[in-house]
Amino acid sequence: MEFEVTGALVQSYTICKRQVWLMAHQIVPDQEHPYIEIGRLIDENSYQRDRKKIHFENVVLDLVRMEKDNILIGEVKKSSKAAESAKMQLLFYLYKLKQSGITAKGQLFFPEERKREVVELTPEFEIEVIKAIEEIKDIVHKEKPPTFIKIPYCKNCGYKEFCMS
Repeated sequence: MEFEVTGALVQSYTICKRQVWLMAHQIVPDQEHPYIEIGRLIDENSYQRDRKKIHFENVVLDLVRMEKDNILIGEVKKSSKAAESAKMQLLFYLYKLKQSGITAKGQLFFPEERKREVVELTPEFEIEVIKAIEEIKDIVHKEKPPTFIKIPYCKNCGYKEFCMS
């Protein structure tokens, strides 16, 4: 099966490899989980003047705006607690755009905290993204999900009931 890596999988990859496998196999997290609902509301109600939910190949960009002569790609998140996974997701988007000849800058937005973080696709980060894509493909092609390992993120995860039952 030919498989397309998505930004959501890249984000999950940095947090929980089991979640990557579950998502890729269409095992959907609890959509009524409070953290998923809050994230959805923040995404819908923040930065309304920008172009939002732009679909590009297997990527959905939260927002796109022009700043001076640069394209700015933004990723909106509920909290900066998982900033590293959000950064990896945004780096993946910048990498996919670069593969299509589009140079863009990135920025993480944390509206509830009134914080922003600039993200730039350096050669080092590009290598990290390529490695993540390959590892995600390896995880997804396994017959079973990786073994459950309890981590701090588990307490707020939409898969909590699935993994801990």
